[in-house]
Amino acid sequence: MKFAYRFSNLLGTVYRRGNLNFTCDGNSVISPVGNRVTVFDLKNNKSDTLPLAMSFNVKCMGLSPDGRLAIIVDEGGAALLVSLACRSVLHHFHFKGSVHSVSFSPDGRKFVVTKGNIAQMYHAPGKKREFNAFVLDKTYFGPYDETTCIDWTDDSRCFVVGSKDMSTWVFGAERWDNLIYYALGGHKDAIVACFFESNSLDLYSISQDGALCVWQCDTPPEGLRLKAPTGWKADLLQREQEEEEDERQTTIRGKATVAEEERKGKVKYLRLAKYFFNKEGDFNNLTSAAYHKKVHLLVTGFASGNFHLHELPEFNLIHSLSISDQKISSIAINSSGDWIAFGCSGLGQLLVWEWQSESYVLKQQGHFNSMVSLAYSPDGQYIVTGGDDGKVKVWNTLSGFCFITFTEHSSGVTGVTFTATGYVIVSSSMDGTVRAFDLHRYRNFRTFTSPRPTQFSCVAVDSSGEIVSAGAQDSFEIFVWSMQTGRLLDVLSGHEGPISGLCFNPTKSVLASASWDRTVRLWDMFDSWRAKETLTLTSDALAVTFRPDGAQLAVATLSSQIIFWDPESAVQTGSIEGRHDLKTGRKELDKISAKHSAKGKAFTTLCYSADGQCILAGGMSRFVCLYHVREQILVKRFELSCNLSLDAMEEFLNRRKMTEFGNLALIDQDAGEDGVAIPLPGVRKGDMSSRHFKPEIRVSSLRFSPTGRCWAATSTEGLLIFSLDDRMLFDPYELDTSVTPGRVREVLRQGEFTRAILMAFRLNERTLMQEALEAVPWAEIEVVSASLPELYVEKLLEFLASSFEGCRHLEFYLIWTQKLLTQHGQKLKPRAGQLLPTVQFLQKGVQRHLEDVAKLCDWNRYNIQYALAVSRQRGVKRTLEAPGAEEEDSLHLIRGSEDEGEEAMLA
Repeated sequence: MKFAYRFSNLLGTVYRRGNLNFTCDGNSVISPVGNRVTVFDLKNNKSDTLPLAMSFNVKCMGLSPDGRLAIIVDEGGAALLVSLACRSVLHHFHFKGSVHSVSFSPDGRKFVVTKGNIAQMYHAPGKKREFNAFVLDKTYFGPYDETTCIDWTDDSRCFVVGSKDMSTWVFGAERWDNLIYYALGGHKDAIVACFFESNSLDLYSISQDGALCVWQCDTPPEGLRLKAPTGWKADLLQREQEEEEDERQTTIRGKATVAEEERKGKVKYLRLAKYFFNKEGDFNNLTSAAYHKKVHLLVTGFASGNFHLHELPEFNLIHSLSISDQKISSIAINSSGDWIAFGCSGLGQLLVWEWQSESYVLKQQGHFNSMVSLAYSPDGQYIVTGGDDGKVKVWNTLSGFCFITFTEHSSGVTGVTFTATGYVIVSSSMDGTVRAFDLHRYRNFRTFTSPRPTQFSCVAVDSSGEIVSAGAQDSFEIFVWSMQTGRLLDVLSGHEGPISGLCFNPTKSVLASASWDRTVRLWDMFDSWRAKETLTLTSDALAVTFRPDGAQLAVATLSSQIIFWDPESAVQTGSIEGRHDLKTGRKELDKISAKHSAKGKAFTTLCYSADGQCILAGGMSRFVCLYHVREQILVKRFELSCNLSLDAMEEFLNRRKMTEFGNLALIDQDAGEDGVAIPLPGVRKGDMSSRHFKPEIRVSSLRFSPTGRCWAATSTEGLLIFSLDDRMLFDPYELDTSVTPGRVREVLRQGEFTRAILMAFRLNERTLMQEALEAVPWAEIEVVSASLPELYVEKLLEFLASSFEGCRHLEFYLIWTQKLLTQHGQKLKPRAGQLLPTVQFLQKGVQRHLEDVAKLCDWNRYNIQYALAVSRQRGVKRTLEAPGAEEEDSLHLIRGSEDEGEEAMLA
């Protein structure tokens, strides 16, 4: 239970590649982020990543018409059937090839995938349990090149497929007699999208060169007739028809034969018009399109970042706007036609735009390059991240959205941290500045610089928030500034190598600095800035951190060791050998095995848990290790990613890439767009000028939440959050056969509230605990809380802290919290260290409600002041228009009562 951390959410990455989808109600966007899928709830302002992971990056998704099921396909052709209602995987399947698109029929009975130059139609999984959820119905041939897009008619009778061979193919979903397939030309480039008109076989086809063809069909959907069956079915049908024909009259038979001859003609298409988007020559490539059949709205995106809104079939231009200078990879329109979602893979950007009011509903973008560092706010509500793109972003842990981005840095950010108050963020950068940002006014209010230009590799702020220090990468010095004045207080010299880490003691004014010169130095901030101690190591120091109580120091070295020191006596208290626990993978271009490659890898980031008993460690690997400090053993190893689209994921070479000349990745140097380019020697993050770039998996920073219930890691995939998800976990304690839910409710009816609460907490079922707690009358809370044993007080505080985030009975739970803390505070003081995460979790929930209520009160106060000012102005105006003695007296009385009312309201 204590170490049952599970993947909770993915922040910092909102879109990678693939197609966007709106849910049926139109309030949420489903976006593929690497090998995972995130649902952005636009109505409730929340993001939630589904607890599933593909083997490669997600390439396409298909959503069922009722919105309950989704088919997610990755680059390797592996597919997952996912239930969006219960957020679980129902079925695994492999399409044996790369799939470009997948689409459900409007009736939900079938779905079509485009694979290579063919289209395959499957029976969609129903609500009943099936042995095989995906049953292949038909395979459609026709295009000579790769198929690109699919669209269905409203009655699910036909579907259309576009191809890179500049042709569009209409296929019948059933065995129609007058429509088997129909090929349409008229384009000079690959087909990007094709759409049927509402309740019609008329369709539109759009090509990459910006051409739109309007096709008209001479047959309505009702005119499609089933093909006559053959074999024993035909004989049976013929007998039935002969019996019916004997009963018909000759005149009716004659009319029927004439009508049948008229209907025997095949379905034909006629091109009505051809329009061009790039008449001015501004846009060279059309990359994506979406069409809403009810509103007749066509949205097209281009490689230049522009998008157009047209009304069809007249092709009237409604809007022409630009998002960025990167191509628009995917477009989706919600069910009502009001919101349009755009995805840009080059920037990792996701936008939801309301085109009628011309306003953004959602505008989110992750770091353009990889994240480097992160820090939790003291109350655990916010996470700040810094990236190689020079941006500092602040994320809300509850909603999962970034609400402010600071772009003052001109180079990569190397370190970020919060002050003790939680309202100031300090960041260091390679541009030679350390900046302080105010979260009240969202501005950069302090900029700290050194006398001569230098690159800062790390930053730290003391517990009071008055002293800011940063380590230099090139001059091997530590610079210390005053937060109040912004002046440089001192320059600490003594290290003979780049500074790799800084950390202040949480309880004292002692700064620990780690360096590549194989030493860790302790500096006393109040004793003339002198080096108090020098801890000598056997290898280069890569990271340093203090335990939350300041009584222990942990250092990660280049030899894959974690060494623990007593900062008071400067004595080593223990060490952990983590070489075999890191488990690095083999890169695609490595000529040595992963086992030999692991000898040069080490932990680069450390973080103590909230209670100080465990320590998290991560580095150039997809694994994060959790160690028990006192026992010095590996407690658990967390795998951050299973995405094979990233480099250094596999332990052994893939046999399919081995040829008689060696590794295919090493041979194919001068390949085209799909070849693997050899990066420059010594380049760790990839040569950005290369055609093909495969990012390497690594963990750059780790932090535990102050509440202790979750921890976050910045990796190549984004900001991953692991939390103690105990929603589906049944963990009873001190349980016997007499404790049952029925017995708890019976005791509640008898009015024995203390006993009922104890029994509910023994069962540890959240709904039962909430029922027992809320059954207590508010007047008896003080008596019941005083009679609770000490063990149950701690568990009740944890329950209250977790209930604050989504509860409606705010005052009721606040009364419970107040009574528990006032009556049991003295007894819990000796265990303050163990209770610290629970208290901080409690503070986080109360603080969030405080901010919400404070904003509401301020808003009401300003409204009341405005209403009083307006009433005064009207009273003065009436006095000037009709001044009379009696009226003046009455106005004075009214003003006096208004002033008294205003004073009472403000008080």
